[in-house]
Amino acid sequence: MLLTIDVGNTNITLGVFENETLKGTFRMTTKRSRTSDEYGFNICGILEHRNIMPQDIKDVIIASVVPDIMHSLTSGIIKYLNIKPIIVSAGIKTGIRIVTENPKEIGPDRIVDAVAGYEQYGGPIIVVDFGTATTYDLIGEKGTFEAGITAPGIETAGRSLWGGAAMLPAIEIRKPKSILAQETISSMQAGLVYGAIGQTEYIVQKIKEECGYDNIKVVATGGLGKIIADETDCIDIYDPDLTLTGLRLIYNKNRKVK
Repeated sequence: MLLTIDVGNTNITLGVFENETLKGTFRMTTKRSRTSDEYGFNICGILEHRNIMPQDIKDVIIASVVPDIMHSLTSGIIKYLNIKPIIVSAGIKTGIRIVTENPKEIGPDRIVDAVAGYEQYGGPIIVVDFGTATTYDLIGEKGTFEAGITAPGIETAGRSLWGGAAMLPAIEIRKPKSILAQETISSMQAGLVYGAIGQTEYIVQKIKEECGYDNIKVVATGGLGKIIADETDCIDIYDPDLTLTGLRLIYNKNRKVK
């Protein structure tokens, strides 16, 4: 089995694949203070709780946007799973050619999403990831990573709202019954959700206008992406496992025959 790990600024998402089948997904909070033993013990405990034996994991691949935790995380995997993980970084085979001004600035999470979007759904394609940041990436018809837009994530915007205004509470982010809010919580929900919908529709529209591609598909992923995808016709596909699938695809391009 293959263990795929997506290290984001908020959560670490793990997926276990048996060949091409995703057997399960799990999440941990991204904490910078964990030791290698804590990472190894937690990962093994999560796997065993889902009836996946740690010894059945034969390889691990990681994409991370949090460099500070990587030493402890990789050390924990080596110590507890006896596997040296593949890290998505410069020089790894992806099948995507980055043609932006500075290719090294493109985060591994965006490359992984681009690989999955292009290989699963073809190009040209716009990949939208609703995470800590909301990212919009344009992949050309021949697998070229051509442009990327970065905006505050929905939850990030929410934390800024209630963290910066003393009288606004922390809320659950979900679509309210109506945009015509009559109290504080639904007012904030309306602003965050409908604001994100409007942002998504406008940015996707502008990308389509300026890129010159016809019949371009839009695929979305990320925890809060389904809320937006359900409310707009500008998103063609919502794929919650896009990043994990991308890690599996990149692993297949780089694995060594044993």
